[in-house]
Amino acid sequence: MNKFIRIVLLGDADESFKRLNEIVGRQISSGKESSDEIQLLRSIKQKIEFIINNPFYGDPIAKNLIPEEYKNKYGAINLFRVELSQFWRMLYTLKGDKIEVVAFVLDIIDHPTYDKKFGYKSR
Repeated sequence: MNKFIRIVLLGDADESFKRLNEIVGRQISSGKESSDEIQLLRSIKQKIEFIINNPFYGDPIAKNLIPEEYKNKYGAINLFRVELSQFWRMLYTLKGDKIEVVAFVLDIIDHPTYDKKFGYKSR
């Protein structure tokens, strides 16, 4: 039996996605066909489709490396990273039961923010 896969954007990810949609909407209505924002939005939508087809599409993050913010705020016990265009990252956690799997997108962030969240030092 195949489980139903659902995508839910939470908190910062939802806000980022809505803001990006607004920016892209304005750009497209003003005649722009290509921009960094349009490319990023396309990348996010494409990766969401990949996750719907395979919830384990992203790169798993080791449990001991999951930021406390995600554990405390969302109860995340697993975390996956998806690379987006322009070095952005999308982070999601999976929860499921016998009927469905829900991929909760927790963050859509640029590379410097990702490095900071995971404690990586810039060179």
